[in-house]
Amino acid sequence: MAGDLRAKVGDLRQFASVRRVVLDDGVERGVAALAFSNGGGLDFWALADRSLDIGPLWWRGMPVAWQSMAGFRSPHLHHPEEEGGRGYSRTNSGFLVTCGLDHFRQPVPGHPMHGRLPFTPARVTAHGEDWNRSEPVLFCEGEVIQFRFGGEALRLRRRLEAPIGGNLLRIRDEVTNLSNEPTPQASLYHFNFGYPALAPGSSVTLGSRQLLEVAALPDVSLLSESVSFPADGDGASAVCRLATPTQQGTLEIAVRFDVRTLPHLQLWHDLRPHACVLAIEPCTSAKVNGTEAVLMPGESRAYALDIAFEMKV
Repeated sequence: MAGDLRAKVGDLRQFASVRRVVLDDGVERGVAALAFSNGGGLDFWALADRSLDIGPLWWRGMPVAWQSMAGFRSPHLHHPEEEGGRGYSRTNSGFLVTCGLDHFRQPVPGHPMHGRLPFTPARVTAHGEDWNRSEPVLFCEGEVIQFRFGGEALRLRRRLEAPIGGNLLRIRDEVTNLSNEPTPQASLYHFNFGYPALAPGSSVTLGSRQLLEVAALPDVSLLSESVSFPADGDGASAVCRLATPTQQGTLEIAVRFDVRTLPHLQLWHDLRPHACVLAIEPCTSAKVNGTEAVLMPGESRAYALDIAFEMKV
């Protein structure tokens, strides 16, 4: 691909690029991000100052990611322990918020809502465009460490990839226990979808099982409790699909995840006015009577998720 294009341009970033940017207004001032544009219609921001999670995301110009009134607040304004451990709710926004690394869901003594990882600045170790692979990609890599002296020491290493000209976003994570003690390890991938990717007629399926159908948006009465399901799948991976009718066809977004480390799927939605959000959440444990696996000192666990975007006519 690159050989055919190089003679036609001065800079291959004309077609696809990863550029470092810094937001500079209001509560977002100072937030560092990497702006991906893959040349195939997939554009998103990887927020370096928010755990290398994903803020806004567009597919062929259509907004896919849900954004709250909080915007993409600076991590220095985030206080997870406030309001009885519910500070997460004042900062939640964007396509992906990764929750953990030793707790998620509701706050409990010693653990705020969805854990301490969300909105923690990452150290970016690499980023750019790799045109020399058989499948050229945009990529970034980084790490975040959750640490308490005398307590847990968990490192998340992340690589994001978007094939150039393609319709795919890949997330590859590795969590390692750097402490001297066995440590429970918990992860939940909070994918947030908003209008118009979420609209009347949208449906959510897990494999062949339908989990949700949206009749109206907004719906003044519809705030759901989160519900978890065993992911099952083919023994290696499961696929949760969001399908939404549009004027151009049916937008289908497929979230594929490795069930060997993410054996459950959680679903949550708030369709009330000014919310209109659907969350698809692959995770490590069931909501009821769920227990987390323990990482021994030096042990690592890998997570793999692929998100594919397609307009079916």
